[in-house]
This record gives sequence, C-alpha cells and structure tokens, in this order.
Amino acid sequence: MTQKHVAVLSLPVIVAALGYFVDIYDLLLFNIVRIPSLKSLGVEDYNKMGEFILKIQMIGLLLGGIIWGIMGDKKGRLSVLFGSIILYSLANIANGFVQTVPQYALARFIAGIGLAGELGAGITLVSELLTKEKRGIGTSMVAGIGLTGAVVAYFISQKFFWRQCYFIGGGLGFLLLFLRISVFESGMYKSLQASPLARGNYFMFFTNRTRFRKYMLAILIGLPTWYAIGILIAFSNKFAKDMGMTDDIIPGKATMFAYVAISIGDVLVGFVSQWLKSRKKTLYIFYGLTAIAIAAYFMQGPASSSSTMYMICAGLGFGTGFWAVFVTMGAEQFGTNLRATAATTVPNMVRGSLVLMLLLFNWLQHYFSYTRSGLITGVIIMVVSVICTYFTEETFGKDLDYVEEV
Repeated sequence: MTQKHVAVLSLPVIVAALGYFVDIYDLLLFNIVRIPSLKSLGVEDYNKMGEFILKIQMIGLLLGGIIWGIMGDKKGRLSVLFGSIILYSLANIANGFVQTVPQYALARFIAGIGLAGELGAGITLVSELLTKEKRGIGTSMVAGIGLTGAVVAYFISQKFFWRQCYFIGGGLGFLLLFLRISVFESGMYKSLQASPLARGNYFMFFTNRTRFRKYMLAILIGLPTWYAIGILIAFSNKFAKDMGMTDDIIPGKATMFAYVAISIGDVLVGFVSQWLKSRKKTLYIFYGLTAIAIAAYFMQGPASSSSTMYMICAGLGFGTGFWAVFVTMGAEQFGTNLRATAATTVPNMVRGSLVLMLLLFNWLQHYFSYTRSGLITGVIIMVVSVICTYFTEETFGKDLDYVEEV
C-alpha cells in the first residue's frame, strides 16, 4: 500500500476516533456531573435518582443500537455517523436547559439513542477500509483516542457549571460534522448496494441457530466493561462509605482515572492481539487483569484512602481496556449485510445490560450487604464472560468480504 493510500485511509480512523471522543464525553458526562447536577435541581436522594436516569439512558442506548445498526446496513455507514452525532448533539444542548428530573431523564434517553450509533458505525467503517492485518490496530486507535473524551469531560466539569458542560458537548458534536464531509463510504458496502440481498435485517440474528449463538456470545463477552464502569466506578462513593472509608470519594474523579487507564489499555490491546495473532487470548489476559482489580477493589476497608480507591479504579479501567477488541470481534463475526447492525447493537446491548446488572445487584442486597452484593455480581459476570469467550469464534485475520445468507 502506497503512502497516499495510507494517508487517505488514516482519515476515517481519525474522524471515527474524534466521533467516539465526543460520544464518550457525553456518555460519561452524566456520571461525572450526576451529583452536582441533581443537587442543583433540588434532588435529595441523588443516588436513587441518578441510578434511575442512568437506567433510562441505557434503555435509550439499547433502542438506538438497533435503530442505527439497521440504518448502517440499509443506508450506509456514513449515514449513521452523520445522523447519530446530530441527534445526540441536540440532546446535549437540550440537557443544559432541564429543570426537573423527568426532563433530565428524557434528555438522557434521547441522547442515549443518538450515542448508540457512533462506535459501531465507526468500527465497521474502519474494519472494512483497513487491511485484515492492520484493522485491529486501527480499531484500537479509534477506541483509545475516543475514550479520552471521559477525561476531558472531567476537567471541563472542574472549570464550568454542569449545564455549560452539556452545551460544550453539543458544540463539539456540531464541529465534528465538518470533518465528516471528507470521509468516504466503505467499498465493501458500496459493492453490496446493487445486490438484492437483505441488508440490516435485525431478525436474521434470531432465524439461524448458528448466527444467534454467535450474536449472544458477542454480547456476553463484553459484560465486565460496564459492570466496572456502571457499578464499581459510578457508585464508588457509596461502596467506599459501606466499606467504612472516611475519605470522600468523588465518582467523577474515579471515572477520570478509570478512563485514562482504559484509553491506554485500548491502544495496547490492539498491539497485543497483533502480537499474539489472537483476539481470544488477548481477552483472557485482560479478563485476568480485570479480576485482579476487582479483588483489590473489594479488599479495601476502613483504613483505605481515596488515593487507593482512585488507583484501583484506574486498574479496573486498564483491565477493561479490551473494549476495542470486543467491539472489533462483533464486527468481524458477521457478513457485510449485517456487519453494521452487529457492530452497533453488540456494544449497546452490553451498555444496556447495565440495567439487568443493576437489577441483580439490587436484588442481592435483600440478602447481602451492599459491598458483598457488588462482589457476587462481579463474580457471576466474570464467570459468564470467560465461558462465553471459550465458545466464541477466533476472528483474527478473518476476511470480511462476505455476506450473510437469509
């Protein structure tokens, strides 16, 4: 491949990475400003209301994942990259004007729908444009750069009022639209457009036993990421209090530390998978790191400090830095006519599964302490994901120029 080709192909990687950057900025901004924003609205039980709004946002991601995934295969990858960022940028701006909890929840729901399209469409486009030898590194760069959006969101939240943080997110989204004009569509998708073959038929995942099995496994291998982010890190302040720690823990700061480490992990994971020539072996390594960080998290006690908690949250972030490989595997397991649907719905099903994880976590609290319930939830999730990885197809170096038959 000539230098000219490399330069041209690098543009989609950069634009997809920046899109995911804005996506993550908005997605994690609620976790970061949750407490001050709800206090500003006069909410007393901000933990309960924060969990409610988070669930609503995740439901939006679930719904949006299906909508944008289907559109990505029916109308093209670029249509999703444009449409999703317009929707969540508008929702972000609207979020800055909310006055009540129901309004806040509605804004996060609409934002969730919009946010669902960015990563899947970007990963699909990059996977199809880059060679099979380099796509793992390309998708890791998209995820690694994109995830720094959470870090920027934290520092923005330290300088601006929470409403202004949402306005900034909306403005960043509209700025990105100008960069998207110069990005071109995937050649694989273009060659499929003239074909009468069904594209973006979500029900195809459920009409074939082998396809259904692959789809469910693709989702379940990613569960530890949002267990760590949506439970351990998001509610680190409450866990610290239940463990008897006297230091105040700021969830936004914990999120910032975690996402610095996730970004590093996501860049590294692409090189590890290239070195091992295996997606699955890479997952096992990062599962092991995640399990060590979870164990360290629950070994904390009254003598633990806030610095220890933040470092462990960084460890959780680095361990769950397999997000790039997990999403890439979702794209690699299905043909061109279903690839965007898979790559978009799979990560959003994982994000949306946080609702079910929270239900399990809350149910366990009827029988165990808050901390013990969190640990049991984590053990269940890790065991499920490891088993599912064992039965998942190895996709390293797989040729993606094929289609799914009805």
